[in-house]
Amino acid sequence: MTVIDAQVHAYEANTPARPWRLAPGAPAYHFHDHVTGDEVVEAMNRVGVDGAILVSPISMYGYDASYAMEVQRAHPGRFGLVKPIDSDDPAAVDIIAEWKKTPGAVGIRILMGVGWPGEPNRSGFDRILREAARQDFPVNFFCWGNLDAAMGLIDRNPNTRFVIDHLGIPQPLTPPVPAEPWTDLPKVLELAKRPNAAIKVTGACTLAHEPYPYRDIWDPLAQLFDAWGFERCLWGTDWTRAVALVDYDESVEAFRMTDRLSQSERAMLMGGACARVYGWSPRSSDDSPA
Repeated sequence: MTVIDAQVHAYEANTPARPWRLAPGAPAYHFHDHVTGDEVVEAMNRVGVDGAILVSPISMYGYDASYAMEVQRAHPGRFGLVKPIDSDDPAAVDIIAEWKKTPGAVGIRILMGVGWPGEPNRSGFDRILREAARQDFPVNFFCWGNLDAAMGLIDRNPNTRFVIDHLGIPQPLTPPVPAEPWTDLPKVLELAKRPNAAIKVTGACTLAHEPYPYRDIWDPLAQLFDAWGFERCLWGTDWTRAVALVDYDESVEAFRMTDRLSQSERAMLMGGACARVYGWSPRSSDDSPA
């Protein structure tokens, strides 16, 4: 079974050479001084994760994906790259076209979740989504807490492929877990009716009230799997956003060891669907830090 983590972040220490560019109002949710590409690869190797989709962390680097590109060059077989795109940037279409030429680039990301600063630039999003369709890029869509608007945007762009971030459900950045973390699950199940959307099962363990192996997440996840189908569900850890609540190794093993998944379901959820959605698979030959 090829294991692909559908979302990880990597970043260097905050130095004048590459300063963190915390977006106004964006959550500073990375709780380590640094998690370099080599450190991400080391963690993946430790628990047998073959590859990952490396999403350039907007809270650290804004819309600059240059560090993610450096990591991919150092570990070309281990990472597919996703770059966030600014809906207010008049050059967004050209930026996407140039990103398509970037080695390892597999998609782009837009953000329209509750708590994100500013009003959504809907005309800017529409331009981005049309270009993503033209370039055959799946669009990672951060929209938790704003699913009604997200459904409208998805419906207006039926030729664009969307990948809903983090179950579409608000997830805590720090303890405690909300008393009712699955409140938006009915809307997520409704969202599954959109054939041009897939969903990341990333950060799910942050919604657990029980400790590892997080048994209380499985009944709501079963509803999600039934609605979306495993071929549209992409498991991942969202490391390092989730580090204040869950351990990386345990967030992998909770899915690998559970008896709530058959072997074929596990294989699709933990790698097969991700490879299909992004058209990318890791190369096992690149299995050590550079």
